[in-house]
Amino acid sequence: MDALCRWPWPGNVRELQNVIERAVILSPGPTLRVPPSELESAAGAPRPAVTLEDAEREHILRTLDAAAWVIGGAQGAAERLGLKRTTLVSIMHRLGIVRPKPGAAR
Repeated sequence: MDALCRWPWPGNVRELQNVIERAVILSPGPTLRVPPSELESAAGAPRPAVTLEDAEREHILRTLDAAAWVIGGAQGAAERLGLKRTTLVSIMHRLGIVRPKPGAAR
Protein backbone atom coordinates (compact mmCIF):
# COMPACT_ATOMS: atom_id res chain seq x y z
CA MET A 1 0.00 0.00 0.00
CA ASP A 2 2.88 2.37 0.79
CA ALA A 3 4.42 1.82 -2.64
CA LEU A 4 1.08 2.53 -4.32
CA CYS A 5 0.67 5.75 -2.33
CA ARG A 6 4.22 6.94 -3.06
CA TRP A 7 4.09 6.22 -6.80
CA PRO A 8 3.34 9.51 -8.64
CA TRP A 9 1.08 7.86 -11.27
CA PRO A 10 2.50 9.80 -14.22
CA GLY A 11 0.07 8.17 -16.63
CA ASN A 12 -3.42 8.59 -15.32
CA VAL A 13 -6.22 6.66 -13.67
CA ARG A 14 -5.90 3.97 -16.36
CA GLU A 15 -2.37 3.24 -15.18
CA LEU A 16 -3.58 2.75 -11.60
CA GLN A 17 -6.47 0.62 -12.85
CA ASN A 18 -4.12 -1.61 -14.85
CA VAL A 19 -1.79 -2.14 -11.89
CA ILE A 20 -4.70 -3.00 -9.57
CA GLU A 21 -6.28 -5.37 -12.11
CA ARG A 22 -2.95 -7.12 -12.61
CA ALA A 23 -2.46 -7.40 -8.85
CA VAL A 24 -5.94 -8.89 -8.43
CA ILE A 25 -5.16 -11.52 -11.04
CA LEU A 26 -1.70 -12.37 -9.70
CA SER A 27 -2.34 -12.14 -5.94
CA PRO A 28 -2.59 -15.49 -4.20
CA GLY A 29 -5.30 -15.61 -1.55
CA PRO A 30 -7.44 -12.79 -0.19
CA THR A 31 -4.60 -10.25 0.26
CA LEU A 32 -3.93 -7.92 -2.67
CA ARG A 33 -0.23 -7.89 -3.51
CA VAL A 34 1.32 -5.62 -6.10
CA PRO A 35 4.61 -7.07 -7.33
CA PRO A 36 7.33 -4.50 -6.59
CA SER A 37 8.61 -4.98 -10.12
CA GLU A 38 5.38 -3.39 -11.41
CA LEU A 39 6.40 -0.05 -9.92
CA GLU A 40 10.19 -0.42 -9.94
CA SER A 41 10.47 -1.12 -13.66
CA ALA A 42 8.35 1.90 -14.46
CA ALA A 43 10.22 4.15 -12.02
CA GLY A 44 13.34 4.29 -14.16
CA ALA A 45 11.71 5.10 -17.48
CA PRO A 46 8.74 7.31 -18.26
CA ARG A 47 5.80 5.50 -19.78
CA PRO A 48 4.82 6.53 -23.27
CA ALA A 49 1.74 8.69 -23.65
CA VAL A 50 -1.38 6.77 -24.56
CA THR A 51 -3.17 9.49 -26.51
CA LEU A 52 -2.23 12.70 -28.27
CA GLU A 53 -3.85 14.60 -25.40
CA ASP A 54 -1.65 12.70 -22.90
CA ALA A 55 1.44 13.56 -24.96
CA GLU A 56 0.39 17.21 -25.14
CA ARG A 57 -0.21 17.33 -21.37
CA GLU A 58 3.16 15.72 -20.58
CA HIS A 59 5.03 18.03 -22.97
CA ILE A 60 3.42 21.11 -21.46
CA LEU A 61 4.06 19.89 -17.90
CA ARG A 62 7.74 19.22 -18.66
CA THR A 63 8.05 22.67 -20.25
CA LEU A 64 6.33 24.32 -17.28
CA ASP A 65 8.67 22.49 -14.89
CA ALA A 66 11.70 23.61 -16.94
CA ALA A 67 10.41 27.20 -16.86
CA ALA A 68 9.76 27.01 -13.09
CA TRP A 69 6.05 27.43 -13.88
CA VAL A 70 6.58 30.88 -15.38
CA ILE A 71 4.04 31.06 -18.20
CA GLY A 72 4.79 34.41 -19.88
CA GLY A 73 7.92 36.38 -20.61
CA ALA A 74 11.09 35.73 -22.57
CA GLN A 75 11.98 32.50 -20.75
CA GLY A 76 8.43 31.46 -19.92
CA ALA A 77 6.76 28.23 -20.97
CA ALA A 78 4.65 29.92 -23.66
CA GLU A 79 7.76 31.31 -25.37
CA ARG A 80 9.50 27.92 -25.16
CA LEU A 81 6.47 26.25 -26.73
CA GLY A 82 6.10 28.90 -29.44
CA LEU A 83 2.66 29.93 -28.18
CA LYS A 84 1.02 33.13 -27.02
CA ARG A 85 0.63 33.26 -23.26
CA THR A 86 -3.16 33.37 -23.58
CA THR A 87 -3.15 30.33 -25.86
CA LEU A 88 -1.07 28.34 -23.39
CA VAL A 89 -3.37 29.34 -20.53
CA SER A 90 -6.36 28.22 -22.61
CA ILE A 91 -4.74 24.85 -23.40
CA MET A 92 -3.80 24.37 -19.74
CA HIS A 93 -7.41 25.03 -18.77
CA ARG A 94 -8.68 22.54 -21.39
CA LEU A 95 -6.25 19.86 -20.18
CA GLY A 96 -6.90 20.55 -16.50
CA ILE A 97 -3.31 21.59 -15.82
CA VAL A 98 -2.94 23.63 -12.64
CA ARG A 99 0.17 24.75 -10.83
CA PRO A 100 1.01 22.25 -8.09
CA LYS A 101 1.15 23.47 -4.52
CA PRO A 102 4.71 23.84 -3.20
CA GLY A 103 6.07 20.45 -2.15
CA ALA A 104 3.32 18.51 -3.91
CA ALA A 105 4.02 15.96 -6.63
CA ARG A 106 2.21 16.53 -9.89
